[in-house]
Amino acid sequence: MSYELIALLMFSSMMLLLFSGQRVFGAIGFVAVIAALLLWGERGGFDIAFSQTIKVMRWYPLLTVPMFVFMGYIMSESGIANDLYRMFHVWMGGISGGLAIGTIGLMVLISAMNGLSVAGMAIGATIALPELLRRGYDKRMVTGVVQAGSSLGILVPPSVVLVLYAMIARQPVGQLWLAGVVPGLMMAAMFVIYIAVRCKINPKLGPVLSPEERDMPRSEKYRLLLAGLLPLFIFFAMMVPFVKGWTSLVESSAIGACAAFLAAVFKGRMNRRVFDTSLKNTLGITCMFMWIIVAALTFGAVFDGLGAVKAIESLFTETLGLSPWMILILMQLSFILMGTFLDDTAMLVIVAPLYIPLVGALGFDLIWYGVLYTITTQVAYMTPPFGYNLFLMRAMSPPEIALGDIYRSIVPFVLVMVLALTLVMVFPQIALWLPETVYGK
Repeated sequence: MSYELIALLMFSSMMLLLFSGQRVFGAIGFVAVIAALLLWGERGGFDIAFSQTIKVMRWYPLLTVPMFVFMGYIMSESGIANDLYRMFHVWMGGISGGLAIGTIGLMVLISAMNGLSVAGMAIGATIALPELLRRGYDKRMVTGVVQAGSSLGILVPPSVVLVLYAMIARQPVGQLWLAGVVPGLMMAAMFVIYIAVRCKINPKLGPVLSPEERDMPRSEKYRLLLAGLLPLFIFFAMMVPFVKGWTSLVESSAIGACAAFLAAVFKGRMNRRVFDTSLKNTLGITCMFMWIIVAALTFGAVFDGLGAVKAIESLFTETLGLSPWMILILMQLSFILMGTFLDDTAMLVIVAPLYIPLVGALGFDLIWYGVLYTITTQVAYMTPPFGYNLFLMRAMSPPEIALGDIYRSIVPFVLVMVLALTLVMVFPQIALWLPETVYGK
């Protein structure tokens, strides 16, 4: 049996296991280890899996994952995220569509707190969505706002997904985070512009809050402003030393986790329930990422041994005669297709052994491609019929919001995201300018 056929059999077996409902790390790791055993015997098979496990255990920057996840859960469980929304409620309520715009701002700050889109979705659906509906906002627009805003969690630093990409692509995490800043803020600004224009044309979609709701002493408004901006202060306290080179990435993540913990203690919101819940959720997510990374590296090592990447590169460039840009666009389309039934980490670890070396061989920048992958994943999350975020939204939304409303709500936001993706593809410096400026490249 040729190596190309073996690679195809491995990939199809893995997809079959995933479709059967198996856990991502179990499906990928099982196929990789069995293939290694059959190809190189007992010694070779066990050595590959063991060596990749040791590689993960020795990868120091991976310690950032539990730190950032713990920071996000502390700030969420302690109610600091609620302060954010109350701040936006008071300061933005006097503008048509102001609460929807404030929700996008909330999502950006939640992303800077946690780095996971699921956290933003949970907070947006439980805090922002009921308030928006109660104040007469159009249910389809606000449903789309929450979904679009939550997708920023995997692009705005500290993105946990970009940490995983950095591990697999062997790229610096700091540069990837900085590369996601401008595209993430650009996309958030595009969402805000769309909401403002839409509500300007049809004010009924986002009515202005009544003067009674906004009438409070100025001192109270400033108190809410300071309380709401606390997560932003924590974010800068964590990121500035890292960008300036005063601390390492792991040290900065520890600063963020400690700052969030101390903030919750200072506000009198740290109790046994908050601490236990944050610790358990952090442990669960960290273990999941560790297993996925080990499985992905093992799968990639077997693929490297088979020469599958070179075979696919030859198929695209020599046999089919496709240009590098055509190949890149096909890759992005495949992400959108896979996003109808897989989450972001699953998509990355499945195709990373194939796509990342191929992107490098085609002459594209892997930092830039990491941002492209992340934005495409965001689009895939919200693409019917089986987008990951669509069903999360359905599970968290009130009964009056039907699945059809959720599907229709995301259409304009997906178009905005596709426009943002196109801009980053056509103008790579949107993603590369900040890391090149900071790191002097």
